[in-house]
Amino acid sequence: MQIIERNEDGFCILEVIGRLDTVSASEFDQKIAALLENHKADMIFDLAKLDYISSIGLRSILAVTKKLRAGGRKLALCALTDFVKEVFEVSGFDSVIPVFESVAAAKSQAK
Repeated sequence: MQIIERNEDGFCILEVIGRLDTVSASEFDQKIAALLENHKADMIFDLAKLDYISSIGLRSILAVTKKLRAGGRKLALCALTDFVKEVFEVSGFDSVIPVFESVAAAKSQAK
């Protein structure tokens, strides 16, 4: 798994690439914790290149959502692959975390 960070229009945008599963969730959690310390902006996860997410990965994303909300910030997801989108829909997470078609749509709707 790889995470590419960029800042645009007041958002911290993270492109998550590869797999978010039992093997990579700990690394993901550590990287996100460091970003939460250093950034006070709302976050957008660009999941266009996320090939797979497990229940552990879902838990990690839910934990980020809760931490951001506790600090008055928001998380939006965008560009989910068909498999990842199905996992979010089946688990009901798409009703908890806003999902958008693109980074641009997430930025315009999340403001």
